[in-house]
Amino acid sequence: MQDNNKKGFTLIELLIVVVIIGILAAIAIPKFSATREKAYFAAMKSDLKNLASQQEIYYSDAYAYTSSADDLAFTNSDGVTVAMSNVSSSGWAASATHAALGGAEGCAIYYGTATAPSTPTTPSQPGEVACTS
Repeated sequence: MQDNNKKGFTLIELLIVVVIIGILAAIAIPKFSATREKAYFAAMKSDLKNLASQQEIYYSDAYAYTSSADDLAFTNSDGVTVAMSNVSSSGWAASATHAALGGAEGCAIYYGTATAPSTPTTPSQPGEVACTS
């Protein structure tokens, strides 16, 4: 007795599955990229807020702000570059960029009488973390 009952998928069924997977991937990849960008901005905001806390702790001891991250025991997140500027005894400013976003996008903050950073964006008031996106 011969059994001609063959089991398996036809070529058309396999092609339909591949097309459906392609459509789902085309929808999911842009969503993933947007989520990853939000994470980069969250890391920059967090670093600037941590820097502000460290500056205030330093100010309570020394009655001045510092431009040295070593004095503050401040470490930035992976991929984030934090640059302090306009540091004086009465204020400071800083900007943060992420390596994955390039130098045109980022966040900034300032305190006291320091001039607000103009790149990558300008905060509207002291203590506010402003971001380009």
